[in-house]
Formats: sequence, structure tokens, C-alpha cells
Amino acid sequence: MKTISIIFACLSIFVTDIFAQSTSVKNTAKSVFTLTTFGKDGSIIASSHGVFTGSDGQAISSWSPFIGAASAVVIDSKGEKMNVEAIIGANELYDVCKFRVAGKTVPAAIASAPVAVNGNAWIVGYSTQKPVLSQITVQRIEKFMDKYSYYVFSNTVPENLSSCPIVNQNGQVIGLLQHSKSNTDVCATDANYINSFILSGLTINDPALKQTDIRTALPDKQEDALVTLMLAGQQKDSVQYVQYVSEFIKKFPTSVDGYNALAQTEVEANKFDDAAANMEKAIKLCTKKDEAHSSYSKLIYQKEIYKSDKPYAAWSFDRALDEAKQAYAINPLPVYQHQQAQIIFSKGDYQQAFNMFIELCKTPLRNGELFYEAAQCKAQLKAPHTEILALIDSAIKACPQPLNSVAAPYVLARGAEWEAQNDYRKAVADYNLYDSLMYGRPISSQFYYTREQCELQIHQYQQALNDISRAIIMTPGEPTYWAEKASVHLRVNQQADAIKSAQRCIQLAPQYADGYVILGLAQIQSKDKVNGLQNLEKAKELGDTRADELIKKYK
Repeated sequence: MKTISIIFACLSIFVTDIFAQSTSVKNTAKSVFTLTTFGKDGSIIASSHGVFTGSDGQAISSWSPFIGAASAVVIDSKGEKMNVEAIIGANELYDVCKFRVAGKTVPAAIASAPVAVNGNAWIVGYSTQKPVLSQITVQRIEKFMDKYSYYVFSNTVPENLSSCPIVNQNGQVIGLLQHSKSNTDVCATDANYINSFILSGLTINDPALKQTDIRTALPDKQEDALVTLMLAGQQKDSVQYVQYVSEFIKKFPTSVDGYNALAQTEVEANKFDDAAANMEKAIKLCTKKDEAHSSYSKLIYQKEIYKSDKPYAAWSFDRALDEAKQAYAINPLPVYQHQQAQIIFSKGDYQQAFNMFIELCKTPLRNGELFYEAAQCKAQLKAPHTEILALIDSAIKACPQPLNSVAAPYVLARGAEWEAQNDYRKAVADYNLYDSLMYGRPISSQFYYTREQCELQIHQYQQALNDISRAIIMTPGEPTYWAEKASVHLRVNQQADAIKSAQRCIQLAPQYADGYVILGLAQIQSKDKVNGLQNLEKAKELGDTRADELIKKYK
């Protein structure tokens, strides 16, 4: 009797263990979902499965369904539909990804240890009714990245179970089911690897993630999130950018950056009331009140500078100045005084602005910009060129030595000042220095045209030809540049090249008289007086005052 009792007790423990194991495996079914991705036109791109790994919508699945997708939804085991909000990470090689849906979710546990070779695991299929379980055996395990497991199983499995979770006897997820593209193998990439994907500030630029139109999520660290926000602002998708901004505000409600970014989008859309409301909210909620007032000041200032044609009674330079003063009252930083000086300059009080810029040069804020702004004040006050040049020289000296691109704007300004005084050699010298300081960085075609004009004044014709040709390469559709090139060719007796350039000018702008004048002169110098005079007549018809004198001269 005692022996029977012992056997019964052992059997009871065994049955209880099997029941507990079965229950754990079945419970994972609560975390399985179907995934459907859609194109921009609403058409279905792909369907798959996945499993929730977090209570706030975190999930893992295969990556390929997201390629080319504009949106996606999941349906959980209760039949509830949730939108995919953002991608957290992906790997093309293993065809896996991590993302977040909008809603609360039931997470499955991730296995901390792999299932052994020849060990059993279970595929947990998607169902809104009774859990669908399929036993599967581990055939071999391949290690990658030193700590993750890539499973290959000995069984064959239907295609409709792709990306369903595979769990151990405790119902912990070891991977997602995948079918090999090269053979009949059934595989799974370690769930720990997929769930390890984390966001950085540069995740938004991940080449793999750029294959989908669904945005990436914001990182949890504020400094990383700011980088993402900045990069998102450089993209053309304004709808996605607002989504990033909204998420930023939700994550960091006491930081001014989110409110400021949102207000800027509202200013761009001329929604000034909304922008004002958001900045007032920022001042109320943000921890650093001085930064909130300063950001509001900048927003108003920029609107008054760039959108002065869109009046908004509540905003003015005076209001911007008041916000900057409030920022300084809370935290007396020189940067807030600088902000005030810039606003005062824009109001037209150049002497006061000059005094402030010069005083700021005596603070730790001292830099080239302050001296340059002081020079601009002097220019508005009609000060002698010597005073303006002295301030620009100081701006250049205040820059890091040896000079780099930081000094480039001030070197360019000094060149323009020399040019205004007709000292073309010094102007060209500064323009050459600017060109070298900007090496590898974009320079406008207008710069090369400007330098070419100065080079002509000091008879540097070859350099002038090089510069005007460079301007044309950068802006080939600008007729002024072609006319200028033709003119330089004409100066150095290159009539054939002058004719070609003038003809190109006329093709681009048939009503531009300069092209006909230069073409006519080039043809006359090439002994083609008939066509030359005809082109001069055309220039005269277009109202060119030089043409009549030239016709009289050569007729």
C-alpha cells in the first residue's frame, strides 16, 4: 500500500509538471499577433506574425513585410487592431525587426538560455480561440556575435506559421520561425538578439530602416532624441516630423525643445495663435524657464524677419526683446544679451546695438560673430571704411588659428569691403582665401561670378575665364553667366568661343539683349558683318542702348 502511494505521488507530480508546462506554452499565445503592412495606396504589401515583448507595445517580427510599407497594423489574440507607430531596429541579414504599436500589450517572456540540440520546442501559432501548438526539435545551433543562437530544426512547418514565436517548455520565446530561402530548413533567430535592438540618435539614418516609410521611434535619452529630431527636420516628410515632435513632447514634457519645434512648424503654416499657445505652455511647464523665454524670443524674432508680410498683432520685435530680457533676468547669461542686441539691430537702433556687441566682446562670449555684427552696425551708421575693416579684421583674428571654415564668412565680408573700395587685388586675395577655407564645402555660383568680376579689373583673364566657367558648371541655366563668358572670350580675342557662348545665352533667354550684343560684336570681329549687324539690330529692338552706337560704328 505504501509503494502504491509513492507511485501515485510521483505520477501526480509528473502530471502536474506536464500540465504546468502546457499551460506556460499556451499562455504565450496571448502575446502572438498577425501583422499586415500596406503601401501608400492602401494596398496590402505582406502579412506575417510576431510576438509582443513589452507591455507598452514593443514587439518583434520579420523585417521583409515592412520594406516599401507606408503603414502597418497588428491584430492581437483578442482580435483587437493596433497601428504600428514606429520601428525600433531591424536587421536585413536575419530578416528580423523590433517595433512599437499604439496600445497596451501582453508581453511574452524571452528565454535566458537556449534550448539544447535534440531538445524540444513549440511553435505557438496565432489564434483568437484555442492556442495552436506544434512541437518541433532542435537539429543544430549556430552561434553568432559570440552570444546569440541561430536555430535549425529537423521538422517541416507550414508557411503560414512564419514569424510565429518558438518557445521552450516554460513558454519563454527562443526565436521567431523562419523558412530558409536556399533550402527546406526551418530556422529561428535568437529572440534575445531581436529584442536587443536599441535606438540611438542616428538610428533614423540606418540604411535598412530607410526602406520603409514607417518612421523610427525616438530614443529614450533626451540628447539622442534631440539628434533624431534634428535629422527628422531635415527630411521632407512634414507629417512624420510632427509625429516625432509629438513623441518628443510626450517623452520629455519639461524640455522646451519639443514645444519649440512644434511652434516652428506652426509658424511655417502661419498658425501663429497655435505657436504662441505652445510657447506659453512651454514657459509654464519647462524646468529651465530662461531657455523657454529665449526660445520664444527667437521664434518671434525669426517670424518678424522672415514673415514680416504676415502681421500678427501679438508679436513684434518689442515682444521678442521682452522675452529675451526675461530670459536674462532669470539667468544673466551673455548669450541672452547677444539675443537682445540682435533684436535691437533689427529695430534699427544701430548705435545701441553696436555698443552692446562691443561690450559682449569683453565677455567669455567673445567671438568673430560679435565683431562682424559690430561691423554691420558701423556700415548702417555710414562709418568710414577703415572702421568697418578694422572690425572685420578683429572678427577674423577672434577665430580659431590657423584659420578654418569658421572664419570664412568674415574673410568673404572683408573681400566684399575691399571690392566696394575698388581695391580689387585685396578683394581677390580675400576671395581666394575664402575659397581655400571652404574647401570641400558648398560655395555658390554667385561667388565665382563675383570673383570673376574682380579678376577682370586686374586683368587676370585666365582666372576670370576659369571662374565664370565654374559658375556655369554649377548653374548652367543662368544666361547672365553665358553672356559674361562670351564677353571675356571676346576680350582675349577668342571670337569662336565667344560666339558659342553668346549663342547658348540666346538659347536660354531669347529676350536677353546682352547675348545679341556680344554675339554681334564677335561675328563682326570674325568678318561676318552681315549676321553681326543683324544681331545688333535685334539687341536694339530689345531696348539695348549700346546697340545703336555700335550699329553706326560698324555699318
